[in-house]
Parts: sequence; C-alpha cells; structure tokens
Amino acid sequence: MFTGIIEELGEVVSIEEIGESSRIRLRGPLVSSDAKHGDSIAVNGVCLTVLDDNEQLAKQDGEFSADVMAETLSRSSLGALAPGSRVNLERAMALGARLGGHLVQGHVDATGTLLSRAPGDLDAAGLPRWEVLRFSLPQSISRYLVEKGSITVDGVSLTVVDAAADSFSVSLIPATLALTTLGAKQVGDPVNLEVDVLAKYVERLLAAGTVPNGGAL
Repeated sequence: MFTGIIEELGEVVSIEEIGESSRIRLRGPLVSSDAKHGDSIAVNGVCLTVLDDNEQLAKQDGEFSADVMAETLSRSSLGALAPGSRVNLERAMALGARLGGHLVQGHVDATGTLLSRAPGDLDAAGLPRWEVLRFSLPQSISRYLVEKGSITVDGVSLTVVDAAADSFSVSLIPATLALTTLGAKQVGDPVNLEVDVLAKYVERLLAAGTVPNGGAL
C-alpha cells in the first residue's frame, strides 16, 4: 500500500524489451537508499517490485530495476516511458506511519489524458499560486469519483474538484507542481488513474445486497 505522497522525482535510465514485457531501470537515490530485493516502489502510481539483489543495490548508486509485465504495460502509461523520462516515486508505506494522502494500492484502473491546465491566482512575483488541471477518464470508472473525494493521478493523491461523466478536475498547489511530474505535463499527455478502493468495496457490498456480519441492506 502507498499514500500518494510522492517522495522523489526519479528518472528512467534504460528500458529493455523482453518479449511482451519490459525491464525498466530507474534512478531514485532516496527511494533506493534502503531498498531491498522484493520491495515495492510505486512508479507513476504503478506498484513495481525491486528486482536487484541487496548486493547489487549497494553498488548501483541510487538505481534499481523492475520488471513490467504485458498486463501492466497495457493498463498503464509505463509503455510510453523512455530513457530520460521523469517519474514519480514512492516507497510502500510503513505500518503505523502517518497517512498523508489516502490509501493507494498501486493498481492502475485506467489511463486518462490531460485536457487542459489553467493558472489560478498569481503571487507578488506574478507566478501562479495554484493551477487547475482537467483530465479525461473512461466512463467505466467515472462512477467512483465524487466532488472532494480522492483520486490518484500518476501516483499523486489528489482531491477531486468536480467530476463529470468523462472528465474531472483537480487544483494543484506549487509544491505539487514542483515536486511531481504533474507540473510539467502537457495537454494530451497520458496519466495513470487509480480510484479510491473504498468506493469499489462499497459498490460490491451494495450489489450483493448485504453488509458484513450478515445484515441486509
């Protein structure tokens, strides 16, 4: 599990295609500083497993490798990455740590695209104090979005400003713009979307017509 609070802007070092899958090598000195073989690291919101053994990690100066299966490539935007691409990185949350964002699984539900971005108020230097970004999303997951609810965009935990049938908007503060890839996204760029898993569980319970402990709805 993750929180959607990005720890580091990393970089793709190399990508090796292996049949229908890929092996991706990334540079992230912070997230790899205490990484071990088999650890989970979210890359643009996709939970990946550290491939290198502990001895290799100690020698690689902030780099780690992960395998990306065909299913992940088809369901996420990782297939669009190239050497030099910047990526959002987050280590798996520690049990008992503060939950700064919301519960994020690192399991991408769909991809969307950036439709527009508009600056909000300007500060004394004439720079935007915040920006409003609108993203497209498939109608198959739009029912999980609600105003002021949570959504994960490229691994970033965000609050929905408004939710339409095929799009939604978010407001980003300068820190989010500076410390994540969202600050440099251009209109038309793809993003990974993960809806709030709690909404999925509620939907499943309502569809079944029961609640835990045998109660009926």
